[in-house]
Amino acid sequence: MVALSDFNPFDPAVLEDPWEFNRRLRSEAPVYRDPNTGITFVSSYAAVSEVVRDHETFSNRFGAAMGGASMPEEVREVANEGYPAVDTMLTADPPEQRRFRKLVNKAFTARRVARLDGKVEALANGLIDRFVADGRVELLSQFAQPLPLEMIAGQLGVPTDDLPQFRRWSDGFVAQLSGMADLEGQVNAARMILEFQKYFAERLEERAKEPRDDILSDIVNARVEDERPLDTAESLSILQQILVAGNETTANAIAEGMLLMVKHPDQRARVLADPSLVPNLVEEVLRLATPTHSMWRVATRDAEVAGTEIPKGAMLMVRYASANRDESVFEDPDRFDVTRANADEHLAFGLGAHFCLGAVLARKEMKLAFDALLARLPEARLDPSHEAPKHRPNILLRGLESLHLQFAA
Repeated sequence: MVALSDFNPFDPAVLEDPWEFNRRLRSEAPVYRDPNTGITFVSSYAAVSEVVRDHETFSNRFGAAMGGASMPEEVREVANEGYPAVDTMLTADPPEQRRFRKLVNKAFTARRVARLDGKVEALANGLIDRFVADGRVELLSQFAQPLPLEMIAGQLGVPTDDLPQFRRWSDGFVAQLSGMADLEGQVNAARMILEFQKYFAERLEERAKEPRDDILSDIVNARVEDERPLDTAESLSILQQILVAGNETTANAIAEGMLLMVKHPDQRARVLADPSLVPNLVEEVLRLATPTHSMWRVATRDAEVAGTEIPKGAMLMVRYASANRDESVFEDPDRFDVTRANADEHLAFGLGAHFCLGAVLARKEMKLAFDALLARLPEARLDPSHEAPKHRPNILLRGLESLHLQFAA
């Protein structure tokens, strides 16, 4: 049997199919320090839950560790032309993190999201209208990506004509997070982030002069601790996180959910026969897909989790996708079951202080997306003229490169 130390977690083959590595981690070492990388992997449901709930011991301030001295000079030159990276929501801890999060909370409340039903439903069907007569579709770029991207653009208050730019910028942020980009890819990502900063700095100036009912105006008028306004770097950091988290993970979950249904026609048939199963379908897709496969934490002090000592300063990779297939919590965890009773116990949105801000919106978009796709493409299948779907190599975010489907025109 291959030893855990022989697995390379950054190997594209392991990133494409991480399930055996995750299973071995859970069974042999739920908290495991990899001797090759020095990273401590946290993989079981119990250990992941313990770590992410304890932000005082396991900090989200991992931003500096991801850049700093390790950033290539060519990338640094581009980054220095823009605004500095600052810790706001994702890479900050309470109480500071709560102050920043509070500024945008109202845009994602259940009441406000409930008013978006008609918009999401109309957008989903409008996107399908564009390709339904073709008999084939690349679902990621023609449906799964534009749906949440257009919704979050509407929340931000920016014109839909600029959506192609937002898609490029989102790809740049994802490439930066991937941990897999070569030097050219890192430089291109830095340039796209610079474009994003310049665009939104101008939009923020416009809202300062003429505020509207949108997130941009909320950010411009926000006050930290009821005293000072956000500076431009802080505002851009929040917008960057909203843009990526508000569309990338939801897009990946929609595409992955459709792939699961295509691969498991018996489960799709159950949902078609009983549409009331769609909300549970959403939870089961989130459990199995887990678009945020992993996330970083930094140990602020010596600690112990699952009987394993973790020294101060250790970099932890919290593997949500592994926790969501923990045999001690989910029976037959690799099976896709739209009737699974505890599907909603997944950790796809995290836990504790950093529980996903947009969880309500993401669930809404996924539910209405699957409603439309099931109603209008009930017998969609993989297009045999294309290769089998593959995932983009990324150590944190898991998503398909493309999803080519066929159906009756």
